[in-house]
Amino acid sequence: MRLDKFLKVSRLIKRRTIAKEICDAGKITVNGRTAKASSEVAVGDMLELHFANRTMKVKIAKVSETIKTQEAADMYEVLGEEKVTEDLF
Repeated sequence: MRLDKFLKVSRLIKRRTIAKEICDAGKITVNGRTAKASSEVAVGDMLELHFANRTMKVKIAKVSETIKTQEAADMYEVLGEEKVTEDLF
């Protein structure tokens, strides 16, 4: 499955176009490599998402083309989440 579609179906990112933009900006890595929106992902892959003020690490547990909203969180396992703060001094 394409990375941008996985991010949308799993509800990690709400819209596929936004997922594509974030991928194109180099803010998502798959197994330690910067990934494009068209990169293929599979069960067991490790994703690292760099948002504006936080970093999230997840492991893909399930891949499905469509899924119910209540089951979307079952598609991945959160391994860690860090809030990024910058020192102003």
